[in-house]
Amino acid sequence: MKSVKSVNGTLVILGGTPAFSQPLHVGRPNLGDRAAMLRRVNEIFDRRWFTNNGPLVKEFESRIQELVGVKHCVAMCNATIALEIAIRALELRGEVIVPAYTFIATAHALQWQKITPVFADMDPATHNIAPETIERLITPRTTGIIGVHVWGRPCDTETIEAIAAKHKLKVMYDAAHAFVCSHRGKMIGNFGACEVFSFHATKFINCFEGGAVVTNDDALATKLRLMRNFGFVDYDKVIYPGTNGKMTEVCAAMGLTSLEAVDDLIAVNRRNYGAYCDNLRGLTGISIIQYNPAERNNFQYIVVEVDPEKSPLSRDELVAVLHMENVLARKYFWPGCHRMEPYRSLQPNASMLLPKTEEIAKRILLLPTGQTINSQIIETICRIIQTAIEKADVVRAALGKNKSPLIAESLR
Repeated sequence: MKSVKSVNGTLVILGGTPAFSQPLHVGRPNLGDRAAMLRRVNEIFDRRWFTNNGPLVKEFESRIQELVGVKHCVAMCNATIALEIAIRALELRGEVIVPAYTFIATAHALQWQKITPVFADMDPATHNIAPETIERLITPRTTGIIGVHVWGRPCDTETIEAIAAKHKLKVMYDAAHAFVCSHRGKMIGNFGACEVFSFHATKFINCFEGGAVVTNDDALATKLRLMRNFGFVDYDKVIYPGTNGKMTEVCAAMGLTSLEAVDDLIAVNRRNYGAYCDNLRGLTGISIIQYNPAERNNFQYIVVEVDPEKSPLSRDELVAVLHMENVLARKYFWPGCHRMEPYRSLQPNASMLLPKTEEIAKRILLLPTGQTINSQIIETICRIIQTAIEKADVVRAALGKNKSPLIAESLR
């Protein structure tokens, strides 16, 4: 491990004061050129064109198409609506196989439309859906598979799509983490029938709120555009049932401003990732997930696995310690979709088919990164972790005596 001194003072759990005066969030928004953003906002005011497929939305879509190398980008108000519209456009119904280890919106986008999400286990090496678990979940009611590129590391698209072809199923991907990432030299966005990106405020490229469906299917793109705007094909002509999924001009302005800084933001994320790797290297029971150097990645997540058999403190104990220091580490995607409502009630035995998800979800810890985090902050965060582990016995005893709601929640 990189040589560092102990935390200045004492850990809060042992009677000290917080290492940080303000909370450090895992996903604090990145900002591009503020002046450029404000110029765009003034142009929006001058045009008085705030929504309904304005010029900035069209420009944003064009930039995404160019970056990802796809024929069509259909911008949406957020990624959850984008998922719902894509699912509906593909005419999925009955049952759709999804990973249990994903953000709850992936499952909700199906359940909201009375489609049953059937949860597949993960590959512990990648945290993505394990293809070998998919086939045994297929029933006569199965119509599709939704893969998720967790942490921007790609699914095994080849095996997933081979299984889908064999059983005549449709495939789409939740690529919320995977903007400007690649798989076998091809940009994510070019797999399955379509893929969905998120440009939420916590993503490294953001539109305040936003999402998009990308596809190389001309007919599907036409359908998606109709569905995001109530089915209007002209001023007074509706030819398809739809909803309001449109992106606004101000959100597109933020997206364009973010895109202009994309290389710089990735460089910041990569720098922070390297600093965490250096500072945590060699710490017993602590490992950071690796990204394939042969592929492009945005490095927007610092994902730590805490091995319960090797680490002197559990993941939950470390989260409790970090929270008291104002480091708001997160337990993504704890405890798995199958253990959240309504799925835990609708599918009470799902966990029996998800041993790897159950095991790995207990280990995952996400740490702050992005523009607001620098090497000094990272070194301090890592010192906290190191010191807590070095003093594991007294830290655990203090946690057991502490009855604060914060600690109780972190240890749940």
